[in-house]
Amino acid sequence: MAKVVTILSQKGGTGKTTTVRTLADCYSRSGARVLCVDLDPQGNLSDYFDVPPDAQPTVGEVLTGQAKARDAVHSDVLPANLGLAEAEIVLSGKMGRELMLRRALKDLRRNYDLVLVDCPPSLGLLTVNALVAADYALVTSAAEYFSLQGVEQALEVVELARDNLNEELAWVGVVLNMADMRLVHAREALAQLRESFGDKVFDTIIRRSVRYAESAERGVSILDYAPDLGVDYVDLAVELARRIDFESPLRRLRALRRELAAGSGAAGEASTHEGAAVSADSGHAAGSKRTAPARTKR
Repeated sequence: MAKVVTILSQKGGTGKTTTVRTLADCYSRSGARVLCVDLDPQGNLSDYFDVPPDAQPTVGEVLTGQAKARDAVHSDVLPANLGLAEAEIVLSGKMGRELMLRRALKDLRRNYDLVLVDCPPSLGLLTVNALVAADYALVTSAAEYFSLQGVEQALEVVELARDNLNEELAWVGVVLNMADMRLVHAREALAQLRESFGDKVFDTIIRRSVRYAESAERGVSILDYAPDLGVDYVDLAVELARRIDFESPLRRLRALRRELAAGSGAAGEASTHEGAAVSADSGHAAGSKRTAPARTKR
């Protein structure tokens, strides 16, 4: 039975979708069966995995009861498009509206080891559905002055979902994403998060780089496009796996990390990079069904 991890943020621009797609790539390369659920009407995650924009059915039809989840899976992605915004309105008038995704994923979980859910950049009904369906919640945060406020708001929704609808839901922590730690502002934001949330703040910090946008435009995994940056996400995959007791990928994640560091000449940099989870148990084998081919932007 798959573990379900929902990745959420109070606002956009925190690298949430990049986190979902790259974690999926890391775990897939480790041999795990990974399902990605796109709950953002913008459909950026679906686009990254090259799901056609006119693919049918989508998660919108699943949530409104017009399709079965198993029929809406396209290459291990339960995709979204702008129709999801309309589906959310329809969903708001249904009894048990907060439980629709949980029910939809019930059978699919038997076919996967891990389900990663990408939420919209808001804390509305779609995000609540994602939390009610999840075993774990991971919050992404920008390295900004108001990062603490955004994490606190996200946590309020996590706690509401746990107290009223999903008592098994666990908050696994917060990751500082797309951060330039050369800036005093970013370092102060990290210190503020650690002061407030302690060891709930992930050790791994994802560095900011324009190469993320470039890789997304080309439909190429950051693990292949910029291996030195990919090391950050392998470290995050290791740290998350430990926090959710997902032990099976660890050995291969260690191998992947060595491969990326050697291929990019980043071994020395990565070993001293603040936030890297550099333990002997981090690693992951190469060879993924999820590495998207290069493509032109649609």
